[in-house]
Amino acid sequence: MEEDASLFPEGELLDGVPLVEEKDKLDDAEFEVEPLPLEAEGRANLGCHSPQKEQIADAEGRKKKATVQERMEALYLRKNLSHLDKLHEEKDLFIQKTREELRACRQRMDLITKQQESMAAKVAAEREANNTAAVGRLQAASRRLSMELESERAQQQKTQATLKESENTMWHLEIREGQLEDVRRAAQEEAAAVRRHLQVQAAEQLRKEKETLRTVERSRLLRVRKSAYLQKEHGLRHQKLVEDAQKNHRVAVKFLKASLGRIRERERKEELESREQMQRRMDAVLALKNSITANRETLRKFQVRGQARAELAEQKAQAEKGAILAQGGDAFKHLFHQRRRQELEAQKRAFEEEQKLRKQEIVHRILKEEAEEEDRRKKRHPPTKPEGRQTVRDRTWGYISDFCEGKSTAVTPCRPLVHQTPPVHSLALPRGTQRTPRPGQENDTFAHPKTPWLVEAISSDSVQVDPGNVNWEDETLAEPEISGLWNEDYKPYQVPKEDVDRKPVGGTKMDKDILARTMEQLRGTVIHKQVVSGREFKGRPFNSKPKLIHFKDFDIGKVYKKKITLINATYTINYCKLVGVSEQLKDFIHVDFDPPGPMSAGMSCEVLVTFKPMTNKDLEGDVSFLAQTGEFSVPLKCSTKKCSLSLDKELVDFGSYVVGETASRIITLTNAGGLGTRFKFLLASESCEMDISQSVLKISSVFTYEDKSFYEKVTTSFSEQHVEGNESSPIEETSQKESGKLDSKEQEEGRPADSEGVTMTTIVNIPPSEEQTEISLGEIREGEIGPFSSIKVPVIFTPVIPGAVHTRFKVVFKNPQCPTLCFRVIGVAIDVPVWVPKPNVDLKICMYDRLYQDSVLVHTRSKAALRLKFEVCKELRGHLELLPEMGYIQALSSYSVQLKFLPRHSLPEDAGKYFDKESRVLEAPMTIRVADQTKPVGFTVHAIVTTSDLELSPSEVDFGYCTIYEAIRTQVSLCNHSLLPQEFGFVGLPKFVDIQPNDGFGTILPLETLQLDVVFQPTKARDYNFELVCKSEINRCFKLTCRAMGVHPPLELSHYQIKFAATSLYDTSVATLYVINSHVSVNALIHSVPRVGSEEACPVGPTSFEFLLSPDLPITISPSVGTVCPGKRCLVQVAFRPVLPSELIQQEAFQALTKEAEGKLSHKDMAPQRKDLQRQSVSTLRLQNRDRLFRASSNQPPEQQKQDLRCSSHEDQVARATLVRSFPGKFNKFVIPCVVASGDIQDRKGMEPLSFSPHNTLYLELWCPAVAPSIVVTSNKGTTISNFGHIAVGHCGVKKVSIQNISPEDLALEFSMLNPNGPFVLLNPIRKLLAGETQVLALSFSPRESVLAQEALDIITKRGTLSLTLVGTGVASMITCSIEGDVLNMGYVIARESVSSGFKLQNNCSLPIRFSLQLDSLSSTRAKARQQLPQFLTSRAKRAEVVGVQNHSGQSVFSVVPVEGVLEAGGAQDFTVTFSPDHESLYFSDRLQVVLLEKKISRQILLKGAAREHMMFVEGGDPLDVPVESLTVIPALDSEHREEAEELKPILVTLEYLQLDVDMPAPPATRELHVGCIRTTQLSPKKTVEFSLDSITSLQHKGFTIEPSRGFVERGQTKTISISWMPPADFDPDHPLMASALLQLRGDVKELYKVLFVAQVVSSPGGHRSLST
Repeated sequence: MEEDASLFPEGELLDGVPLVEEKDKLDDAEFEVEPLPLEAEGRANLGCHSPQKEQIADAEGRKKKATVQERMEALYLRKNLSHLDKLHEEKDLFIQKTREELRACRQRMDLITKQQESMAAKVAAEREANNTAAVGRLQAASRRLSMELESERAQQQKTQATLKESENTMWHLEIREGQLEDVRRAAQEEAAAVRRHLQVQAAEQLRKEKETLRTVERSRLLRVRKSAYLQKEHGLRHQKLVEDAQKNHRVAVKFLKASLGRIRERERKEELESREQMQRRMDAVLALKNSITANRETLRKFQVRGQARAELAEQKAQAEKGAILAQGGDAFKHLFHQRRRQELEAQKRAFEEEQKLRKQEIVHRILKEEAEEEDRRKKRHPPTKPEGRQTVRDRTWGYISDFCEGKSTAVTPCRPLVHQTPPVHSLALPRGTQRTPRPGQENDTFAHPKTPWLVEAISSDSVQVDPGNVNWEDETLAEPEISGLWNEDYKPYQVPKEDVDRKPVGGTKMDKDILARTMEQLRGTVIHKQVVSGREFKGRPFNSKPKLIHFKDFDIGKVYKKKITLINATYTINYCKLVGVSEQLKDFIHVDFDPPGPMSAGMSCEVLVTFKPMTNKDLEGDVSFLAQTGEFSVPLKCSTKKCSLSLDKELVDFGSYVVGETASRIITLTNAGGLGTRFKFLLASESCEMDISQSVLKISSVFTYEDKSFYEKVTTSFSEQHVEGNESSPIEETSQKESGKLDSKEQEEGRPADSEGVTMTTIVNIPPSEEQTEISLGEIREGEIGPFSSIKVPVIFTPVIPGAVHTRFKVVFKNPQCPTLCFRVIGVAIDVPVWVPKPNVDLKICMYDRLYQDSVLVHTRSKAALRLKFEVCKELRGHLELLPEMGYIQALSSYSVQLKFLPRHSLPEDAGKYFDKESRVLEAPMTIRVADQTKPVGFTVHAIVTTSDLELSPSEVDFGYCTIYEAIRTQVSLCNHSLLPQEFGFVGLPKFVDIQPNDGFGTILPLETLQLDVVFQPTKARDYNFELVCKSEINRCFKLTCRAMGVHPPLELSHYQIKFAATSLYDTSVATLYVINSHVSVNALIHSVPRVGSEEACPVGPTSFEFLLSPDLPITISPSVGTVCPGKRCLVQVAFRPVLPSELIQQEAFQALTKEAEGKLSHKDMAPQRKDLQRQSVSTLRLQNRDRLFRASSNQPPEQQKQDLRCSSHEDQVARATLVRSFPGKFNKFVIPCVVASGDIQDRKGMEPLSFSPHNTLYLELWCPAVAPSIVVTSNKGTTISNFGHIAVGHCGVKKVSIQNISPEDLALEFSMLNPNGPFVLLNPIRKLLAGETQVLALSFSPRESVLAQEALDIITKRGTLSLTLVGTGVASMITCSIEGDVLNMGYVIARESVSSGFKLQNNCSLPIRFSLQLDSLSSTRAKARQQLPQFLTSRAKRAEVVGVQNHSGQSVFSVVPVEGVLEAGGAQDFTVTFSPDHESLYFSDRLQVVLLEKKISRQILLKGAAREHMMFVEGGDPLDVPVESLTVIPALDSEHREEAEELKPILVTLEYLQLDVDMPAPPATRELHVGCIRTTQLSPKKTVEFSLDSITSLQHKGFTIEPSRGFVERGQTKTISISWMPPADFDPDHPLMASALLQLRGDVKELYKVLFVAQVVSSPGGHRSLST
């Protein structure tokens, strides 16, 4: 029964059964434990019952608790029962196999016995035959059979022991099954009851389903009957409708024939009328043609007369101007005023004629209305008129009567009409609308009786419209603005009170806001997103051409039109609708746009924008349109006329002139703007004071901007010019003619000019000039510059004294907005007769080895011919040349010399000081020697000399090894060392090379370096050596040497580029490709064989590959390593799983922590700052909070700041969820190398890698777009990890996870399969998740063992997969022991003394554990185990028992404290083991078991010890006794007999010399003996133990070596005696060597040991020879 306890301990059988006293330590509210709802229900009722009811409730609770425990125990017993059945089957099978082996072993033994008998007979026969060799051979065979027989016997004994042990185990199992038979029977009965219950439920369910089926069948029959009835009704109704339709058709045919006859008759009449009308039109066209011819002749005559009158007027004006100038007056002002008066008189006459026509028209319409009114009065009664209020008719008749009498009080005074909407008209409008003024306005109307009628008429609104566009006959001027005003049901007008607020025009601000919001909502319903092929259009739906509508230099009153084109820029059909223009442009801009309907992508439509300026100011705004995809607008800008003045030069250089001569230069003043002004040229030192005074006739006081527009119209029509003004007005022509005296060719005609509203009188006070007068201006120093014109002013240089002259001038303008312009004039006065007008000849930038020519002009002021000699400095004679070298210049003429410059590369060394090597500037002095003149004339040649070199870096490009399936790109730098731009191009490129950009052609700027991409893609495997030639524009060639090695790898990929679909974050997309081995033959004639360059072809055979992936890539390739046979292919899967970078997640988490800390700090400081919030802006408050947070954080130590802002894993998960929701998408490209090696990967030895060739590398390009997921987790701040925490084994925890569909469509959900034997279960799977919907998933965790469980639950949709990580920890007992191994050896102890040793147990789990320590010697099964045979009799391998020798006194030889207790979570407990033997023995042993939670054996520790009567002991040698004490009583001997008995203590030392090779000696055989001295508390005369070994000499002769042979040992120590043996020369290998020696120990007593040495030679380790006694 001891084996029963050892094989199946009670703790192991009951492992996992929960204890009754065990308490649940989990208080997390998120977890739900199965037995808790019953207890919670009982606890919920405790507060509302009496004490008796409380006792009853407690009893019920205990009963329920016991019931649950019993159920759990029964469940566990059933589990053990199934386990026992399984073990029974296994043991039964094992016993059968063991019996079979035992039977086979016995058969082999019988066979060997028979062979031995036959062998003995053969030996006897051979001995009789005296055949010694055969006898030896047969004896050897006999010995071999004996050895085999012995081994078979040993195997038989071992098999029998195993069989016996298995049978014992089977007995124990049967006994245990008998004990659990009641449990088995109860389980079977329970299972039968469950089956019966299920059958009852199934029958009940079947009955319900049958009833439901009958109900459904009845409903179906009712629906069939109803549908038949409805079908019959429908057929009758349809038949009736067909009959009615046929009847109506017959009637309609009859009427249709009649209608068609009438229509044909009408068409015939219309045809006749159209022919007659066409004839009349033809006649009218002929008449019009004749009339046009006559009108042209008349117009020509009028033009001739007009030109004659204009010439006469011009002559007269010139005469008057001359007369006024002679008198000293201002001729321009006089002519302007005179012309102005003439124009006003003409305008007055035209207005009087127009008023007469209007008066007649008004009278005619009033008479007509009176006639109509009389007709209406006859039919109806007249409405009652309000008292004290004039009607429109009365006021109109009063105006006409006053006008006829000559009064002017009825005319509305002049008012500026800028930004009035709508204006109040004093006269009848052309469109027939007239507004009735308020009573308050009537007084204003007649408030200025003295206002001239001409000014009032001009200022009215009626003159702002083009007179040619008004049709006076089609409009009724007396018609009221509000319809229904003259109807009989019209209610009298009620005069509003003055204190009542009138509603503003266009509504109040609230009304406008409501209208804007309503329009925005209406437009929101119209606007739709445009999605084509999964792409949503974003941006401007229509492109405008031009992008800006700009009206420049406009005139008030004129009409400007511009067309723009709108082009549909969306992906598909779109619509366009005009919304309007900006509010500030509504009075001036009119847009004509006919919506074209649906427009395809790329189609266009036109928009006409008309601009009629009313005010002279800049306007900006937009023209808004509405498309199907949203609003867009086209910017519009209107610019007034402005002055833009500039000078063509700022420096006038006269050069060198002889004193007394006069030179002139022209400087041009240009006005690029549309507004003219007055100018004046002054010296820079002169002051100019401008006084603005009003002229006699102020135009601005008479005319407003609107008046001026009308005035221009009248003037233009008076001068027979077009309204749009393609020609200039008379005033502009006059100003242009005055300025044209300077330079008539520079005038720009055809531009309208805007007359200024104020006449500026400029008074210039010029002080007396004290400066030099060598440089002066011409006659034209001041004047008027018109728009888009220029004035040329001569600058005169008259040198007086030789030397340099410098003068500054400035140009001031009358317009204060124009800045003052300045320029300088320099000149040099010389007195040499021969001079060079260009003393500095600038050749600009020149290149080496290029010829440059220029002509040098030489002038003379001499009146005689002179001989000239041209000299070049000797340093530059090889580079520069003047031709001819000698010449004659005639009197007062010029002479031209040819300059040739051909710079060589030796110029920097030859030129010397004339050339600056850093700046590359050449300054070469040239000399002209004049005959009979000592002073030569010199001039200087300037040039910047640069090289034309282009440098390619590097000069050589080695592309290395490149496969035919890839292209290698390298960058080459092209540097231009020249100071001039150069064109370049790579010519003659081979087919396998490409250069980008622009195919290797382009222009390189000075000193610029361009990066060019050279792309090399070989077509076959060979060596490539070629040159790329780059030519410049001057045909210089620069070569780039290239070399490469083309490689044809033995493997190829089916796809070298994989484009993954858009993959959600933390989802996986998989693509497949093949690695193909098409190399099946080395014959190059059949196909191109794989090779590296020109090397030998790769061998045909298996070829291995490996994809090299970086660890940080979101790419997985499976298999990444493989082998492909010839003609085969290997499937490879590439998986892409995008994730967010950990740095980005940590940054987001850190920002969230920072914002949270900032929010807390601002919340704390918000209370004292509430009074200051009204004074500070939001930005200031934020800055204060940030500064405060910074100060607070700076005051803290860095460690505390890091601790405060440390991001935990939970915060990282929250940050990751936030980033996933706002993930905008990302696109990456990865290139994965694939190395190739010949051979099979399975042929490599161990982990030795294959020799992959770096030249045969293939590359796989991956396009990886990542998008945001369609389903996200909304619970627990978006984390996808559900951590159940610590759950006790056998309990259950539930967690809920909320998921939301953030995609715009409904999604069908599928879930991955969880481990069916695992602890995680999905309780409520969901099949569909609507768009925007949130659902809750319930997950449970039920651990069955102490393990950290983790599984992934994938939620699969068509748009991606969401992975949930489920983590939980099953908590069970876990301890560690400080003892290394499972043995605690207490060593040697003096008998009847004790020694102690300690060890420690550590609790490594999170729960407290109850423990107990048990010794096997004290167990209840100890008595049963002692009834069996000792181990040394039943098993050779296991000689010693677990529980060895014990004390004779009955007390345990080993003891331990404490025996039981509780280990706290994470705590430790120290234990003390005491060894107390009461007699001498070497085999004290026991086993200490650590039992946890009273059921589980956690640790078994074997305790060993030895006891001696005296202080010395010897260890080592072969065992000669058994570890079991005899039951006989050993008589006590006296000291003398004890000494005699102790002299014979034997020690056996066996040494085996291993001889493997005869030629090479083997190391000696060694053994060790240990002599020790026990530390004791007893008093002893000797403190040490002495030992000595005799017969050393005889042992040495036999080959033994003993070190040391004598010595002493201190207390508590041991000393080792080493014994080694080498076979002597006369040693017989067939017979072992035996020797003996006496070992003497002297301590408190004297002990003798006889050491027996047995040595033998063996040929194999563990070899064994039998010793014959």
